[in-house]
Amino acid sequence: MKVKLTTNRGFSLVEVIVVLVIAVLGFSVIANNINSGNYATKLQLVAQDIASALRYAQSQALMTQKSISVDIDLSNNSYVISHQQKTYSFNKEIVVILEIAEQEYTADQIAKIRFFPDGSSTGGRIKLEWAKNVKQIDVNWITGKVTINEKA
Repeated sequence: MKVKLTTNRGFSLVEVIVVLVIAVLGFSVIANNINSGNYATKLQLVAQDIASALRYAQSQALMTQKSISVDIDLSNNSYVISHQQKTYSFNKEIVVILEIAEQEYTADQIAKIRFFPDGSSTGGRIKLEWAKNVKQIDVNWITGKVTINEKA
């Protein structure tokens, strides 16, 4: 009985390099997609934080029967709930565009959305933009209801 010996040939260097180049290109595409998702996620968190602060201010106005505002500092990308000491900051790269009542905007770039004891507010819109991602927070002036919307 004769046994036939076969030799296994491996991959050539060129074939290995081609496979590695394809793998690197694939990973770079995945990395770019993951990185762009980080901006959207972080922007969503900032929008949720600001919306939570607005909702908290409304509930405090209802409970204390006093006017409470959320003061947004456009020069520092931060906000403060009136009658509190803590300042909440967010990324300086986020562009903030506000549509509020003219009397609620001060010369030192602080904008206020005020909530009244009956639950109503001065109303307004806060638009947050970061790396092609946009979130919009709307405050209804009659009901004081706060909603987050995605706008393109």
